[in-house]
Amino acid sequence: MINMINNNENKGKKLQVILASASPRRKELLMQIGIDYRAVPGTAEEYTTKTEPAEVVQELSYRKAEEVLAGLVRQGEEDCLVIGADTVVSHRGRVMGKPGSEEEACQMLSCLQGSIHQVYTGVTLLVREKGQQSVCHTFYEKTDVSMYPMTEEEIRAYAAAGESMDKAGAYAIQGRCAVYIRGICGDYNNVVGLPVGRLYQELKSLGVLECI
Repeated sequence: MINMINNNENKGKKLQVILASASPRRKELLMQIGIDYRAVPGTAEEYTTKTEPAEVVQELSYRKAEEVLAGLVRQGEEDCLVIGADTVVSHRGRVMGKPGSEEEACQMLSCLQGSIHQVYTGVTLLVREKGQQSVCHTFYEKTDVSMYPMTEEEIRAYAAAGESMDKAGAYAIQGRCAVYIRGICGDYNNVVGLPVGRLYQELKSLGVLECI
């Protein structure tokens, strides 16, 4: 089990971990590495002022974490660590989020098949101690993904299966789309939705991590 602790003047005070996401993949990844957390998804509409994928995911992860933390503080909940995350796919200058329809999913997959694209996940860590200003730390991870060619029939069958609709780039590397993945360069979990190895290292650097 991994505990979060305040490493400053009140060293040893436990921090509750809040995942600002409803993503089942991110929930599973946090559970996999032993972090005890509570999921509190945000409700605000996602928007970004950025165009570069690394900046897009960092800004969106910050907005998600900030919204959830503000709600917790209004309810009197502090001494917490809020984790916000956002994932996009980038292909030849085009940034892809989640498809809005099955047809859009087919369009995304048609672009990605038979080529290499990048998956970016931005993560924001907001630490809030009672009576103190929040401490913010944001980073991103990038993974290159190579896909085998897909026929139009394969693309439409995959999109029709329903796995595309809540996934950046319209595919799940851990799902049925695994048969079309030629290889990756970088963190596999980053493609799933949360680079937990990098997350662990960043938590260590912030001094809020204690392994027991």
